[in-house]
Amino acid sequence: MLYILLVGFVAGIIARLLSPGPNNPSGFILTTVLGIVGAFVATWIGQAIGHYGPNQGAGFITATLGALLVLFIWNRLVASGAISDPGRR
Repeated sequence: MLYILLVGFVAGIIARLLSPGPNNPSGFILTTVLGIVGAFVATWIGQAIGHYGPNQGAGFITATLGALLVLFIWNRLVASGAISDPGRR
């Protein structure tokens, strides 16, 4: 469990550094959640296309790519007004 949190946090930080913007989710917890969700998305997609076996998970690189995908979707939802920007209260 600690490994998943560490991978998620590192993937979230790398994704936020690669995709800077004013509407990024910020903070330690949101960065970790971003990375963990990205790792789950990358694992799910990898297993769906046959890249990973049933008991394998995403590594740092694919977790970061998954976090970038989640961050891109987050930014598009904020830009379209579907969700509110937590930084603008």
